[in-house]
Amino acid sequence: MSVLISAKDFGLRFKLSRFKNSRIKDLLVNAVKSSKRVNQREHFWALRNINFDLHRGEVLGVIGSNGSGKSTLLRSIGGIYQADEGSIQITGSVSALLSLGTGFKDDLSGIENLYLNATVLGFSKQEIDEQLEAIIDFSELNDFIYEPVKNYSSGMKARLGFAIAVHLKRDIMLVDEILGVGDFKFRQKSSAKIKELISGGRTVILVSHSMDSIKNYCTKCLWIDKGVQRAFGEPEEVVEQYLAS
Repeated sequence: MSVLISAKDFGLRFKLSRFKNSRIKDLLVNAVKSSKRVNQREHFWALRNINFDLHRGEVLGVIGSNGSGKSTLLRSIGGIYQADEGSIQITGSVSALLSLGTGFKDDLSGIENLYLNATVLGFSKQEIDEQLEAIIDFSELNDFIYEPVKNYSSGMKARLGFAIAVHLKRDIMLVDEILGVGDFKFRQKSSAKIKELISGGRTVILVSHSMDSIKNYCTKCLWIDKGVQRAFGEPEEVVEQYLAS
């Protein structure tokens, strides 16, 4: 099997601002003392020493506590962040289910947002046209697809965002906790669709706090703790280590 994603000593850092009060002498005649805020830049390593290979058709589960860097890793694979050290090599096209409905324009209709969102994700008009009916049917929005998105509930936006992402084919799919959003019916439907994509040979990276989902869906598992890779391997083994910690 060919390698679609290869992370080698990948590291990503952010710049943080910290303000301190600093006493300085006033140069005026009355010698009034004043304070000023000094902006000091610090670097925070969000991810470091991440190493793994993911082959075509494999499903990688990414686990760890809140703030460990799981979603940051997905955004790095999706091209939002660039490496500060090491590298992540991607072979193939990427579709990301990160924040469903993010980027929708409230004054535009559902179908207008569908075309806009899919275009931003890199899909051609022909690709969108071919999948348009399937996307609308899956979203269950029916005639609401022609209504302004500002009239949608959060669940309706999530359904539309999910339908767009799963019907427009890419080699690699990034899934960030979306299996836990929406009502019960939507969660069942989205889970079934993810299973269908996996069984069809799609390469998937799944971030989840559900250890059952990780063990049921995934062929590999990556555990990240405070931005550092703690384990990578078989899901059962890595999940056991994580839970024991």
